[in-house]
Amino acid sequence: MRVALVHDWLTGMRGGERVLEALLTLYPEATIHTLVHAPGRVSAAIEKRPILTSFIQHLPGAPRRFRQYLPLFPAAARQLARGLQGYDLVLATSHCVAVGARPVGPTRHAAYCFTPMRYAWAFEGDYLGRLPAAARAAVRLALAGLRRWDRRAGERAGPLACISHHVAARIRRVWDRAARVIYPPVRTEFFRPADSAPGDYFLCVSALTPYKRLDVAVDAFTRVGWPLVVVGTGPEAARLRRRAGPTVSFLGWMDDARLRETYARCRAFVFPGEEEFGIAPIEAMATGRPVIAYGRGALTETVVEGVSGLFFHEQSPEALVDALHRFEVSGFSPDKVRAQACRFGERVFRAEMTAFVAGALGERSGVRAPC
Repeated sequence: MRVALVHDWLTGMRGGERVLEALLTLYPEATIHTLVHAPGRVSAAIEKRPILTSFIQHLPGAPRRFRQYLPLFPAAARQLARGLQGYDLVLATSHCVAVGARPVGPTRHAAYCFTPMRYAWAFEGDYLGRLPAAARAAVRLALAGLRRWDRRAGERAGPLACISHHVAARIRRVWDRAARVIYPPVRTEFFRPADSAPGDYFLCVSALTPYKRLDVAVDAFTRVGWPLVVVGTGPEAARLRRRAGPTVSFLGWMDDARLRETYARCRAFVFPGEEEFGIAPIEAMATGRPVIAYGRGALTETVVEGVSGLFFHEQSPEALVDALHRFEVSGFSPDKVRAQACRFGERVFRAEMTAFVAGALGERSGVRAPC
């Protein structure tokens, strides 16, 4: 069976690229089609496959500053679609436009969605608020066009799966489609508890972008004076460093071996954002460490209050500080925390994705959401 995997872009290893890696274990001969590829920035398992890119790859500033061409992404997806003739299956992994790269003709199409187009629907306010006032009107107009395109792309896509019930509700609202929930794969066999006792620090592992709301954690730990370690890179790094007190440390990017040790030795993992799934908190749980999370989004599906973590219900430093004090008088069993994480392991993902694709190969169109 000839399989094409369509992925939005390949410019780093984050949760979406871990999903792509897992799909390559199911389809090791698949060709990858993507808007833009930064060689050397993704894993060897991905790099060794044929990777075909769109015209975005050749525009000035790409691949490093490819996001400046966001209004052109739908055209790039259409170009990718023209190169997908002759495959038996096209499987898109999408949080932007990959879902819209559907070829015409008999090729079966299915999509695994991280979310409908994030830039257009979910976090417009976070990004517009950081633009000059003169640019906001033009960007709003462009986003309106992207929303129309995204709605059409979602409506005409083949069978849909998605990463959480939180995202399934968004797909129903935005695309009027039903989506099967298949939780992403977490490397629970790699991330395991350490033999040594935990340290004294709390931990955030995240891309440093506005919607992740790391400012809530930085402000809370600055206020209480407790040690917080922040792992990750992104455009918010300088701003977060400026507002951080002396007990907040920024360690940048880490390789997996060091990250595993850092997870396993933290007191707890702190997650202040509203996330569509959130792989990092589950990696932390796989090492036996509990999670302190904002109580909205998909973490309410993956963290069990009182068993593998606890929630705060207002996205503010004050609410997080209150949760930290509640954590101080709580107790968590590392074995029970890890057992919760193992519900999201790679074997579970592969079995459920295999069943989803088998169903997709037996039908040509998606299922309309019931009223």
